[in-house]
Amino acid sequence: MSELNCPNCGNRVAPAIKSAKMITCDACTTTLLLEDAGLRLAGDQGVLHEVPLICQLGDELKIGKGRYQILGHARFSYGRGTWDEFWAIDSSGEPVWISVDEGDLILQRVLPPKGWPEYRGTLRLGRNLRYKAEGFRVDEDGTGTCVGLKGSFGHPLTVGETYRFLNLQGESGTVLSAEISGQETEWFIGQWIDPFEVVVKTA
Repeated sequence: MSELNCPNCGNRVAPAIKSAKMITCDACTTTLLLEDAGLRLAGDQGVLHEVPLICQLGDELKIGKGRYQILGHARFSYGRGTWDEFWAIDSSGEPVWISVDEGDLILQRVLPPKGWPEYRGTLRLGRNLRYKAEGFRVDEDGTGTCVGLKGSFGHPLTVGETYRFLNLQGESGTVLSAEISGQETEWFIGQWIDPFEVVVKTA
């Protein structure tokens, strides 16, 4: 991966992988968007205070038969606490998200729009729907504000922006999640991970 220069301070920065769309500058804590013409300033990366975490930027996680390289770290606040999201790639180079909240882990992948759940009306707490022959129930409906970023990401995130999220628990243990920002929505599908089954190879 070729290196580029931060337009804010001139520091050399290198996206972790070719498909990365955003990166943070370690020198001046600026968030940068990667475009065809080069780098564009996108704001501040915020502050990621040191807290005990199962993994960190650069680590490789072994979960079952899968291996995942951590490339980006984002933290979100929901008022009474925070949770962490790690952007990673698997051994095939496909992106995944690993969510860590009070020791609970979820491994998720982005769903393409054609694979989104179909339903009528609006989703709210307690609402049920079916997706691929599995029943799901909305068990969480909240908001989170991005408070810190570090590393590379597959799509832009903004410190200070608040996102609405929905978590739906499936009958067979599958997890569906929606992230909503303004008029934009993304759906994810994944599963809970036992943290004791995660093997971490530190960077």
